[in-house]
Amino acid sequence: MKFFVDTADIKEIRELNELGLLDGVTTNPSLILKSGGKIAEVTKQICDIVDGPVSAEVVATEYSAMMKEAETLSKIAENVCIKVPLTLDGLKACRSIRNDMNRMVNVTLCFSANQALLAAKAGASFISPFVGRVDDTGVDGMELISEIRTIYDNYDFATEILVASVRTVNHVKQSALIGADVATVPPATLKALVKHPLTDNGLKAFLADWEKTGQKIG
Repeated sequence: MKFFVDTADIKEIRELNELGLLDGVTTNPSLILKSGGKIAEVTKQICDIVDGPVSAEVVATEYSAMMKEAETLSKIAENVCIKVPLTLDGLKACRSIRNDMNRMVNVTLCFSANQALLAAKAGASFISPFVGRVDDTGVDGMELISEIRTIYDNYDFATEILVASVRTVNHVKQSALIGADVATVPPATLKALVKHPLTDNGLKAFLADWEKTGQKIG
């Protein structure tokens, strides 16, 4: 499974990329606001750091305006992936961006398997189901991922399942078990995947025993 980081924080992105953990980045208007920078400048900085797809989201809601924004965003860098909402205009824009602009498209704000089916039919590169927000409604968000995986496998769709609104390390594990293609996670959650108390305790014991030997390596 590929890991994208869901942030526009340049420092965090650079740190995770240097660890070799990043396959891409997702941003949205809220994350751009939090970064304090302008969308073109922030996105360009991210694209210069990361080789993989960097999702930059349109804010227009009408087709022709979406296409104009997509044109602007696509000029930032070759690895920009245009992010559009899961609406009828968004799906129309998705097909046009894929066919006419030959750009990757991330269809976002997915909350049902039917929506994911439409996105795949429109040629989406990625579909972003929001598991955390589905959980908030009292429904298991991972059931949605499982349903989408089954539908996509039934028809051999090329659209990649990009699990979004990830809030826990368990969301990541369950996504991998189901067979999601990508998980986009906050930096803290990605770092937390390495943590386990037995690892910490084991390392502490090894280091204590090594110190007793009085030896050095190198």
